[in-house]
Amino acid sequence: MQLETSSGGAAPTGSPALRDRLHKAAIALLLLPATARAESTPANQVDFTALYYGEQGRTQVYEPVVRVTRLFGDGQFLSAQLAVDVITGASPSGALPTGTVQTITSASGRLRTVPAGAIPTANFQDRRFALDGDWHRPWGKLFSTTIGVHASRERDYQSLGVNGKITADLLQHSITLTAGGGYSDDSVFPLGGTPIGLSDGTAVSDQKNPKRVSVLLFGVSRVLTRRWMMSLDATRTAERGYLTEPYKVISLMEPFSGVPIAQVTDKRPSTRTRNSALLSSVYHLANDIAYTSYRYYWDTWGIQSSTLDVRYRHRLASDDWYLEPHLRFYRQSAADFFTAGLSSALAPPDFATSDYRLGQLATMTLGTTFGFRLGASPALWTVRAEYIRQAGDSSPPGALGVQRTFDLSPPINTFTMVIGTSFKF
Repeated sequence: MQLETSSGGAAPTGSPALRDRLHKAAIALLLLPATARAESTPANQVDFTALYYGEQGRTQVYEPVVRVTRLFGDGQFLSAQLAVDVITGASPSGALPTGTVQTITSASGRLRTVPAGAIPTANFQDRRFALDGDWHRPWGKLFSTTIGVHASRERDYQSLGVNGKITADLLQHSITLTAGGGYSDDSVFPLGGTPIGLSDGTAVSDQKNPKRVSVLLFGVSRVLTRRWMMSLDATRTAERGYLTEPYKVISLMEPFSGVPIAQVTDKRPSTRTRNSALLSSVYHLANDIAYTSYRYYWDTWGIQSSTLDVRYRHRLASDDWYLEPHLRFYRQSAADFFTAGLSSALAPPDFATSDYRLGQLATMTLGTTFGFRLGASPALWTVRAEYIRQAGDSSPPGALGVQRTFDLSPPINTFTMVIGTSFKF
């Protein structure tokens, strides 16, 4: 999948990590409020969105999401959300192009022929079901808490998690402090078994591979003027367990000619710590609202990334009709163990991957959101369309004697659309 994440490093398409990243991306693309507002009387709210994500000649994703919220008169709310991902398409295997026709075997045992000179890809299809629940409760006028649970399942991945946060409003609600955390107990069970890292892939294990993820979040927001508010959020995520992409391979290359002669499997460290800092600003003009944010990310795999995001909500006929252009720039460095290929004459390193989503990447996103109501209907509708262009630099290094005549991460064009509606009853 071409869609990179703001936490650094794009998710490998066709892997368990894809659906996890895709779910987060869909939540970020929701055009509806992520949390319900307190009501003076009990009410129910339904939010629905449908996401389409299409890469040029590669991955296609369809994801409907429905969220039902019960709003109580004392400010509490309970919500449940169901998401279904339908993912099809092709993903680069990690192998290098060659001057001859290649035959690729997928995890399900299907054979696919790759033309000479083309980047080898593997076809895949999967479905993911995810269920989330949240309970928000105010404690007096200053404090509130939110507790959540998560469960998702697909053919080769399962995730169960809990999360929570506490929020404090100080100085007459001009300063808001937030602290929270989460824990996820996941299992990875690749189709066809788990291959041994940096091997020829013939030896596999049928055991489930555990993966544990813990997250800490701290944030502060400050109302600077009647029109301007800024916030700073910091997150730290610790991952332990099976973090390798089981469906990716790395080409072994003849040391002098640079011709690929064999393949070995991907192998990554079993621990990873991610850190990010997000600075956000919201400024309310006479009728319009300007949103800007900058995120800096770094992790123990050597990846660093920067994300600049700008949105401008322009009011049209009324508050219920608006147009919101969106511009986003993303750039990341490569992981320490990223390589386009390995020399067959040298001993293999401890870790290696040729998954270009862990390589050097740059992405530009250009899009807009249109919000409106139809007649006297209470339902708010939103439509978002975005164009994403991603490019990287994953050419084989000159040390292997290979001329840089191709790139494993050529520019890819992607189109996304989200249609959503929200109403109360």
